[in-house]
Amino acid sequence: MAADGTVVVVDKLEKVFSGGVRAIDSISFEVSRGEIFGFLGPNGAGKTTTISILTTQTLPTGGRAEVLGHDVVNEPGKVRKGIGLVPQDLTVDDELTGRENMELQARLYGVPYGEAKKRIDELLDLVKLADAADRFVKTYSGGMKKRLELSEGLIHRPQVLFLDEPTLGLDIQTRTSMWEHINKLKKETNMTIFLTTHYLEEADALCDRIAIIDHGKVIALDTPDNLKKAVGGDIIEVEVAECGEDILEMIKGMPGMTLIDGTCTGNKARIKVPESRTSLPRILNDFISRKIEVVSVVVKKPSLDQAFLEFTGRELRDAGSDSETKNKNPDVRKWRFRRRR
Repeated sequence: MAADGTVVVVDKLEKVFSGGVRAIDSISFEVSRGEIFGFLGPNGAGKTTTISILTTQTLPTGGRAEVLGHDVVNEPGKVRKGIGLVPQDLTVDDELTGRENMELQARLYGVPYGEAKKRIDELLDLVKLADAADRFVKTYSGGMKKRLELSEGLIHRPQVLFLDEPTLGLDIQTRTSMWEHINKLKKETNMTIFLTTHYLEEADALCDRIAIIDHGKVIALDTPDNLKKAVGGDIIEVEVAECGEDILEMIKGMPGMTLIDGTCTGNKARIKVPESRTSLPRILNDFISRKIEVVSVVVKKPSLDQAFLEFTGRELRDAGSDSETKNKNPDVRKWRFRRRR
């Protein structure tokens, strides 16, 4: 590990698979001791491939990567001793109990029996599985299995924990519970955590810094707040009955407002404004005075979704979020306008 507390160093890392598929395209970043570092991006962006290289499961095509001061290619054994991994897919054995799964993991990492017994009890209590420790894992829910996977990744007390999509496929309540365990882990141990996710709210809730990755490239890296600030204003999305050139020209002529992409998507115009509270009445007045039929209006405050859109040119659709989560988001307000017949 570097004297400055850097525990992961990635320098111009590349991975090209057979057929010329470039999964990682010359990415560089560093991760500091004690931080939760997030990789945010859609499926196929290169998140899991990056973790596979950093955990010595896959060799890079080019570039360099170090974990805890050890080169992942030349010193894989030393890297593995200092890291834990909770993979995207479940690996727990359904035919063993939770405790037996933990005991097996402890033996694989060479944890002495007496110490292993103590750690297993502590970790099962941490993830709230103590009462289910002696039940067969096949009786566990998906969320319980994920929590067991998390505890297994901690049995040897790693300095760096890699979490690959740790809450993928979980319902919102179970996902929130997992976030609590991860935050508690950081507070109590100051462990460095590297996680990948395509859940916007997960990255925002957990990460000290986030790297936005798309098509194998890291295109932005900063704190969640700074990424959101980079958006530079609110977005007002106006849906009209029919979006023509006259409407586009009207919007382009509004002072202090920007028509995103310079056109409509379908019949929706996305307008970037400094502050929606003062801009929205002006926009609606202009539309109404010209007798333009407004179907709906959506106001979006700066968010990671908007930041992703700003940096990549497209939205990151959160496939795991449900309508209840969206409806509770205080940064999104929607009005629908219907003509009276």
